Amino acid sequence: MNRIYFDHNATTPVLDEVFDAMVPFLKDQWGNPSSIHWAGRGTRKAVEDARESVSALLNCTPIELIFTSSGTEGDNHAIKGLAYAQKNKGNHIITTKVEHPAVLSTCKHLQKEGFEVTYLDVDKDGLISLDELKAAITPKTILISVMYANNETGVLFPIKEIGQIAKEKGVAFHTDAVQAAGKIKIDVADLNVDLMTISGHKLYAPKGVGALFIKRGTRLVPLVHGGHQERNRRGGTENVAGIVAMGKASGIAIRDMEKETEHLKTLKERLEKGMTERVPHIKINGHPDKRLPNTANISFEFVEGESLLLNLDMKGIAASSGSACTSGSLEPSHVLVSMGLTHELSHGSVRFSLGKSNTVQEIDYLLEIMPPIVERMRSMSPLYAGAK
Repeated sequence: MNRIYFDHNATTPVLDEVFDAMVPFLKDQWGNPSSIHWAGRGTRKAVEDARESVSALLNCTPIELIFTSSGTEGDNHAIKGLAYAQKNKGNHIITTKVEHPAVLSTCKHLQKEGFEVTYLDVDKDGLISLDELKAAITPKTILISVMYANNETGVLFPIKEIGQIAKEKGVAFHTDAVQAAGKIKIDVADLNVDLMTISGHKLYAPKGVGALFIKRGTRLVPLVHGGHQERNRRGGTENVAGIVAMGKASGIAIRDMEKETEHLKTLKERLEKGMTERVPHIKINGHPDKRLPNTANISFEFVEGESLLLNLDMKGIAASSGSACTSGSLEPSHVLVSMGLTHELSHGSVRFSLGKSNTVQEIDYLLEIMPPIVERMRSMSPLYAGAK
């Protein structure tokens, strides 16, 4: 049976080059990077070399980057750290209704502590209104947090424009760029962002490592207290092997991005065009152009998404009904509902997120098996009979 992976927004496989780079730091170079003797000096250099590589991916200075355990930790550190640091200035935060749970849950936690949060609506294409953003800013606003690319639909937000608005209003701006990093070019110097979160396992490094960009001069209260690591901004002995892997993966992303973007865009367009031609009663979710090159979110009317995923799995295809962080929930996608989809249509959505190793042949296999699967499932729906 074919084994085809179309769920790269959930996690990516570790590249051979990345694995080879990290192995020595799991076995032979095991020193604590905080130690000043021979066992620590090599690992310290490896951490700082990796910091330079990840910084190059974002076009920031190494001193502006700290390593974390995940994108979730980075989001928590950015939002809570900024909120606590500026609580004497104000208590108002602006975000969107379609953020990752790492942002939404953090904001809801802060609400319990007395902070006020505005959750901006999105339109049918998944984008916010910049006019509504401007109108939401008050003298008490201390932070705007808007994701760079949506994890479910791949929709790209106008980060540079949002950053300019924040800068003009004197408000700090954080963006969760976990899904964007490694897929599209990012230049924090051009974006007017103060804080940016990324994660290693979304760009072919292992799980358990991430990074947070903190613009020089931005003051945060540390999320993790302990030792002096990361210039006193994040305590705890560094995950050297993971950091080295993330550095290597960042270098590969820089090297291959242009070629990979074209490859992924071609595959996504083939998938969406083929699905539209072969399967009736579907809806492609998200802005037609302002999307990641690898993400196709498709709603299938008269079909239950989880059942569709099980049928695809039996054919060897791994896909998703949305965010891996909410896949255990029976609730419809908060992203799709916010875009105006009915609960039924939201429940019938599947996310295909493509990666480096996917091929035209794999897309064609999906397009071959999908129509009969959908037709068989729809034949059991009394609603479908009246829609034919």
